[in-house]
Amino acid sequence: MPPGFGSSSYYDRQFRQSPALIRARKPYLVKNAVVGSAIAAFAVGIYIYTIRAIGQDEFEDVKVPDAPVNSPSR
Repeated sequence: MPPGFGSSSYYDRQFRQSPALIRARKPYLVKNAVVGSAIAAFAVGIYIYTIRAIGQDEFEDVKVPDAPVNSPSR
């Protein structure tokens, strides 16, 4: 078996989950999906808030320098 699986009885020789692993993970499936969705929604919310906050800025206080003057070559 490849490293990481060892002699675990949770995976068969084709690296598929065994019924024991499916039973062990079942109580946490809904909880993990809810928490994962909440974290993703929070991250997307922060992203949208940031984009909207930056989009309101007019950048009027930023001083843009004049175009550089090319001096004649010697």
